[in-house]
Amino acid sequence: MDASVAGVKGQDARPALTFLGGAGTVTGSKFLVETQETRVLLECGLFQGGRELRRRNWEPFPLPAEKIDAVILTHAHLDHCGYLPALARQGFAGPVFATPYTAELAEIVLRDSARLLAEEAEHANSYGWSKHHPALPLYTEDDVDRAVRLITPVDPGQATVIAPHITLTLHHAGHILGSAWARLEFTGSRRSCTLACSGDLGRPAHRLLRPPDPFTGADVLLVESTYGNREHADEQARQAFADTITGTLKRGGSVIIPAFAVDRTEVILRTLRELRQAGQIPQSPVLIDSPMALAALSVYQKAIASRSRELRPEIIADGTEALDPGWMQELRTAAESMTANRPARPSLIVSASGMATGGRVLHHLRHLLPDRRNTVLIVGFAAEGTRARDLAEGARTIKIHGEYVPVRAEIAQADAFSAHADADDILSWLAAAPEPAATYVIHGEPAAAAALRDRLDHELGWTAAVPALSERVTIRARKLRALPSAPSPPLTPILHWG
Repeated sequence: MDASVAGVKGQDARPALTFLGGAGTVTGSKFLVETQETRVLLECGLFQGGRELRRRNWEPFPLPAEKIDAVILTHAHLDHCGYLPALARQGFAGPVFATPYTAELAEIVLRDSARLLAEEAEHANSYGWSKHHPALPLYTEDDVDRAVRLITPVDPGQATVIAPHITLTLHHAGHILGSAWARLEFTGSRRSCTLACSGDLGRPAHRLLRPPDPFTGADVLLVESTYGNREHADEQARQAFADTITGTLKRGGSVIIPAFAVDRTEVILRTLRELRQAGQIPQSPVLIDSPMALAALSVYQKAIASRSRELRPEIIADGTEALDPGWMQELRTAAESMTANRPARPSLIVSASGMATGGRVLHHLRHLLPDRRNTVLIVGFAAEGTRARDLAEGARTIKIHGEYVPVRAEIAQADAFSAHADADDILSWLAAAPEPAATYVIHGEPAAAAALRDRLDHELGWTAAVPALSERVTIRARKLRALPSAPSPPLTPILHWG
């Protein structure tokens, strides 16, 4: 399907939706929404994971980037915002709508991504492990500069006209700071309809953030399914986390925790603080080795200081101490990072990236995996094709920077730190809302997406489908509705179109 020629024609034509990513996989979320007048890209994510997925980032975009009128981001993780600089590089110059915290965190994430892409290309050229000569980054710092200048912050709960006959409202999603689920209303001629997208839905049990705002219904729904076939066992996982740390430190080893720099690091710090206060784990240095994580931590600290309504009351009550486990060291420079490869005493090393697809954690894994005293503790979802997934599934060697490294360290998992709603959480979030005309299960591996689709059918009686990559569907109302004759409530117009 060539989205560049699809179009929406006719005075009463329904809006159309094309799944350009986040279909059949947990990464690369991109959903093209087209009306008779406008093209809006809902999410602009980077494909991550195995080589075949990463290659998709280099494929030509399905339509000229300059023909996209606007982009909407639900939050600042790379699989939802990481393609934005590449889109800007190709000529996109429209507005990008996101919450204020997403705008702030996305800049941190995108600048770090550009730096890592440049380092990876440089390393590949120096050591000759890429088949491309020379290896080039997908985008650069200059492309990030272009992209972040386009971001227009939109306050949660504020209905905002983002294009002719399209109104956006972002609602608190409780996944990471600033995350939102999005609701689009399309009006025109005699018809109106609505589309909602869950983004990445948070958990009622999130240690820092309050639960997601309730889902109130939409004609068409896109719902994530990362944990669509699983339920979180919080207490067991929390105990496994504490036991793994204690056992590793007692035998003189260090614990390497690959962690997403945004939110996962903060949740880990909060949990370490609670466990140490309860006497459940021994004192040891906590090394935070990720410039991006440290930058994101400062944003979370600012949110705590400003008493953000996204945060739980107990986090605000603890103030500046909320995310301080004690004995914490911030490793900012490359020289400081290298000290974590041979720590002076057994330590907890928290480093990005969470799926071990890049970043400083690779250097630590390369040095510490061969030692049986150490442990790699995987604390969240690991997609197929990532090093974290390979380790979790028992790989005896993993490839890092063109070389195979033996895996002799203990590999442990503790899923209590996932910021994604599990299957029960998603069903509870949806249960009180009226049935959409259509529900599309996205952002999940095939088994997870199929399991959630079946539960939506069997338990809620909803019509649900798992879309294929590049599939195109129409957005229709549950029934035709005449537009209201009375004036609508005041909206905030964002006039970026011509």
